[in-house]
Amino acid sequence: MTDPRWLNADERRAWLALLSINTLLPAALDTQLHAAGKLSLFDYNVLAMLSEAEGRFLPMSELAARTSASLSRLSHVVTKLQNRGWLERRPHPGDARVTTAHLTDAGMDTIVKLAPGHVEAVRSLFLDALRPEDVANLAQIGEKIVGRLDDDHWILRQS
Repeated sequence: MTDPRWLNADERRAWLALLSINTLLPAALDTQLHAAGKLSLFDYNVLAMLSEAEGRFLPMSELAARTSASLSRLSHVVTKLQNRGWLERRPHPGDARVTTAHLTDAGMDTIVKLAPGHVEAVRSLFLDALRPEDVANLAQIGEKIVGRLDDDHWILRQS
């Protein structure tokens, strides 16, 4: 039996900072988005991923991958956004067996309306605290960690 690999002081500091960011930043962004449009950060991310997709639609499995969500969580949120008129579920144009989420015009209007405030919140709460080289380093570090967790994650195919 091997001894535990305890964290040294710098590793503990990095780990606790990451845990705090993972708690505080999403909560702050949720607060901003809820005040601006009565939706959560996850709701916004679903709309944003669809707004960036060609034709404003994605298969549910691809949308789940792009939002790092389970299909059941995504399905629940898609239903909620569908009830607000922002999304529609449709069969895939090339394969009727595949269900897709389509961003409606009302959904696109919502993301266009909310994006400036959301991006400003991301900048003020997160990016403005970093130097350009910190941003590049953080992207590289984040991609390394994501690769350990899911070596086929969609974000790794973007870089």
